[in-house]
Amino acid sequence: MRKTKIICTLGPVTDSPEMLQKLISAGANVFRLNMSHAPHDWIRMIVPRIREVARQTSANIAIMMDTQGPAIRTGDVATQLNLRPGDTVEFTVRGATSEEQYSVDVNYDGLIDDISVGDVVLVDNGNLHMKVLAKDNNRIRCEVLTQGVLGSRRHINLPGVKVNLPPMTEKDLRDIALGVSLEVDYFALSFCREKADVEAMRAELKRLGSDAHIVAKIEDQHAVKFAKDIIAVADAVMVARGDLGIECPMEELPIIQRRIVKTCIKNGTPVIVATHMLESMITNPLPTRAEITDVANAIFEQADAIMLSGETSVGKYPVQCVEIFDRVARRIERSGGAGFAREAVMEGPRQKTVAAAVSLANNFPHAKIVVFTQAGNMAKYVAHLRPHQAQIFAFSPEEAVCRRMALLYGVRAQRMGFLPEPDKNVFAAEAALLLKGLVESGDHLVVVTDIVEGDRRHESVQLRIVP
Repeated sequence: MRKTKIICTLGPVTDSPEMLQKLISAGANVFRLNMSHAPHDWIRMIVPRIREVARQTSANIAIMMDTQGPAIRTGDVATQLNLRPGDTVEFTVRGATSEEQYSVDVNYDGLIDDISVGDVVLVDNGNLHMKVLAKDNNRIRCEVLTQGVLGSRRHINLPGVKVNLPPMTEKDLRDIALGVSLEVDYFALSFCREKADVEAMRAELKRLGSDAHIVAKIEDQHAVKFAKDIIAVADAVMVARGDLGIECPMEELPIIQRRIVKTCIKNGTPVIVATHMLESMITNPLPTRAEITDVANAIFEQADAIMLSGETSVGKYPVQCVEIFDRVARRIERSGGAGFAREAVMEGPRQKTVAAAVSLANNFPHAKIVVFTQAGNMAKYVAHLRPHQAQIFAFSPEEAVCRRMALLYGVRAQRMGFLPEPDKNVFAAEAALLLKGLVESGDHLVVVTDIVEGDRRHESVQLRIVP
């Protein structure tokens, strides 16, 4: 069983029931909805469709709504600006006008306060480089450093500049409210800069009565600086390498990725590696060898999940991309991993109970770990330790909990009502696994349970042999 989970971004080429079924059959575990492009009518259509296809295929599929976040963008231009090195461009805010030949307004009024003379401005995913020469009267004058074309609504990056944007825009709040009404499982917080941003989204979800989990996207230098604090409060973390690769020196990006993945595994926070993983397959039927190596590195680092963006939302070969992820993951997982889980911090009785169970399973070559969990925490603790060989089967009575566990490394979740007698639950789980061919007679089962009986919680580890 593949341990690394696969996230697919949905779009016009993959939103039909037939394509959803194909993606699930190929190995998709989580579907991402990118709110930078998705209208609400489409969201209201696609979420029930995903749930129905998952039910028909008996698949455990999570849905992640990825907020647009407080991105800084240029406004509309009547015609594209063909810029050359040495040209002057003025960015205007708060309704200011410019007499320069090349000018465009910006959607963030506070830009004039946050930016300084000498700062570098990167526009359109880094395709245009500029340097700030002066700022006055709500106009920011920049010198063009690289040749390029500036069109409408292009993203602006400010490497090393701390901007004072709110963690969520009005659009984000409307999108989150919609996601909560549709019981989305995860919300991704774009351009998360510090732990207070995560806490702000959690407060909003709580206000709306949602217990959905939060994925903090680390994608600028400020977030990298405070990554440990963000990891400590987020339910999961995404290494969003698109903007991160623009904001940070490119030679630092692999080091940043590995450091974040290692810290997440050490702290037991699920981690996703995303962006440009099979980018060439948006138009080509086969990936580059460099892309395969990049995917393999993320799998070797034992990230919980790897993600496809444009490859499955607008690309020509979405199903093939998932199949390649699946093939590479299965092969690399057999070769071992980076072993970051050796530094995992396990504190308290429950985590230490899980550590004992994983240690026991690691001593049996064909052991399986069976976890009974109400809220998914015990399964998360098991995944945290990255068992060497043992597959992890998690049982919970809550459908939403089972869906959220679709993101966890190596965890295969199944909904099952719990009986008052713990032994009967074990027998029921054994029967379910035997019926699906997931265990065989003679297999060792390491059973971990946190079943609540009345006002008492039973936490135990058992070693059983499948009869």
